[in-house]
Amino acid sequence: MNNHDYIPIAALNQYAYCSHRYWRMFCAGEFLDNQYTIEGTSLHDRVHTLGEGHREDTWQVRAVWLKSEQYKLIGKADLIEEVDGNWYPIEYKRGHKREWDNDELQVCAQALCLEEMIGQKITQGYVYYAQSHQRQLVNISAELRVTAIATIQAIQNIQQSGKIPPAIYTQRCRGCSLYQQCLPQAVDKVKRYQEIK
Repeated sequence: MNNHDYIPIAALNQYAYCSHRYWRMFCAGEFLDNQYTIEGTSLHDRVHTLGEGHREDTWQVRAVWLKSEQYKLIGKADLIEEVDGNWYPIEYKRGHKREWDNDELQVCAQALCLEEMIGQKITQGYVYYAQSHQRQLVNISAELRVTAIATIQAIQNIQQSGKIPPAIYTQRCRGCSLYQQCLPQAVDKVKRYQEIK
């Protein structure tokens, strides 16, 4: 990628989850399905049926392309809602709320794009978790914005430098569809062995 390319909004989610996974998916073009990715794809296939309509006092539009010139972001929002002049993005996820903030970063990135497109500040969004059938509020706070912008800059640095983030084993690796490609535990063992020699 070069400086003129846009960063997919979903890349922020992947980078925050694991920078090495981000690199494999978005720079090296590697992707493998597992149970979780197939379930997520199926959910998004249902959600991404383009359409709009009203649900009581809420105007909803699905599968909306978002873009930010300022942050060089592009991607598709699962759902955008408007109530009483207030707009907010809603991201659909297959599982349930976890302790990591990667889903919130994705919603914040959508909000940054939406703000630029409509000229209005977005103060909240939601993540809908299909497993629990509940929306989780995402406050688009100053702190979350700073984190999102720092993540965008980190991704841009990787794109410009070509440097591969290291594969580091964490509990997140257990459900990763690319685990067999990076083998972070094996890499760590080889490093320790080389240090002993």
